[in-house]
Amino acid sequence: MTPAKIVREVHGRAIGLSSLDKIIFPEDGITKGDVIRFYENMANTMLPYVRDRFMSMHRFPDGIRGKHFYQKDTPDYFPDWIRTLEVEKKDGTNCQIAIEEPATLVYLAQQACLTPHIWLSRIDAPDHPDRLVFDFDPASQSWERAFGGVRWAARELRALLDSIGLTSFVMTSGSRGLHVHVPVRPTHAFDAAKRLARDVAELLARRYPDRLTTEIRKNKREGRIFIDFLRNDYAQTAVAPYALRARRGAPVATPIEWDELSSSGMGPRRYTLSSVFRRLGQKQDPWRGMDGHARSIDSPRQKLDRLLESERSAAGHA
Repeated sequence: MTPAKIVREVHGRAIGLSSLDKIIFPEDGITKGDVIRFYENMANTMLPYVRDRFMSMHRFPDGIRGKHFYQKDTPDYFPDWIRTLEVEKKDGTNCQIAIEEPATLVYLAQQACLTPHIWLSRIDAPDHPDRLVFDFDPASQSWERAFGGVRWAARELRALLDSIGLTSFVMTSGSRGLHVHVPVRPTHAFDAAKRLARDVAELLARRYPDRLTTEIRKNKREGRIFIDFLRNDYAQTAVAPYALRARRGAPVATPIEWDELSSSGMGPRRYTLSSVFRRLGQKQDPWRGMDGHARSIDSPRQKLDRLLESERSAAGHA
């Protein structure tokens, strides 16, 4: 039997809502209705970070303990008011959603999209990123114990990025580590941006080979923190700021100030569906004005090359 729907106006759009009592986070008793309300209330804060970007849906139709899947193509039954565009891929095209308004986030939540994942470029220049992203993934399964190392690594990355003229912003991932975002001007294609991100990550790993690695294979990491730069590529995605994650407690990927990393109790799952609005009521969004810090990667590329050459020369004379 098809679940009964109620039609409600959400941000000026009539949206059919159903199965609001379905449990999505079983350990916490959090329902689909709770998830929809979360995105309805978070939409205005979240929209600046997702607007005008293609996205993929991480859907959990039977809750976080059930089957889940990523979906890039837009289903035929999605309403016409949700903006979609054809996107080139290796073997053709697919039709992807571009989030343009708060109601889209609510509709996606109705479709069991728990976590939106967004492109690092905008729809008007899909080949030219305006973000770099670094993801610090601890090797230990106990992310609580490993967080001190992740926090240290993120700070080292910030210092390196500062030295080449790039401003960075940090976010709790809502999962196991930290994500660092870097706004850049969309003047270069992904291949140049990815080379810069790779060279930054590899330089950091060479400086601290016992603690950091860029090794993709997990069995080669030997307990070190993985600096993941691989998302800096065409059609790759990153977790949207203020998105829910499919973890016990309903953690939220939350932008924070750099000095908050030292706060008592800080960790990758510090903020949740039940606590993040209290935070936003007490503190402005730490990423406001991020785009004003965007820089071309030309000068940082030159500074990084000089730094790489200097460190190679120093290593050769050691």
